[in-house]
Amino acid sequence: MRRATIERNTKETQISGKLVIEGHGKYDISTGIRFLDHMLELFAKHGGFDLTIKAKGDLDIDQHHTVEDVGIVLGQLFAKALGTRRGINRAGYFVLPMDETLCVSAVDLGGRPALVYSSLIKVRLIGDLQTELVEDFFGGFVNHALANVHLKVMYGRSNHHKIESIFKCFARALRYACSTDAQLKKQLPSTKGLL
Repeated sequence: MRRATIERNTKETQISGKLVIEGHGKYDISTGIRFLDHMLELFAKHGGFDLTIKAKGDLDIDQHHTVEDVGIVLGQLFAKALGTRRGINRAGYFVLPMDETLCVSAVDLGGRPALVYSSLIKVRLIGDLQTELVEDFFGGFVNHALANVHLKVMYGRSNHHKIESIFKCFARALRYACSTDAQLKKQLPSTKGLL
């Protein structure tokens, strides 16, 4: 099974994480930001990943360091667990309806970080999470997982549903990109011979 453990300690945050890619959607999440916890729980469940994240950050200053650094640790977990990336599908996409909201996610684990993010969020807070930081979370992820991630909310009314659809849709797309193909199990998914 592909798994990883990471510990990241800075003057702003202390974060430990564990990931099993071939998991059962089990999670143990504590970031100090309850809405972020909920989104990571959804991510683990819908991706079929086993995920533990324990984070303590300088929330008395702002949520930014904690949210971005949790994204960094999640990206590092996937990079480490994927190893050489031989035999993976590499790319995946998903279209997810969340009640009145529709989200599209596409992921490429090809080694080059890029994020395209469009959420249509119109409020500053959802629960206790500063909504502008969701983009920073995914920025942290792509830079450390070395992935292209495109996330677009096509339409919707509820801002809660918009963010929830992003995390669920991302999980499903990433699950496929990480999955292995028996026919290609010894091949690196690139004509360059390097990711």
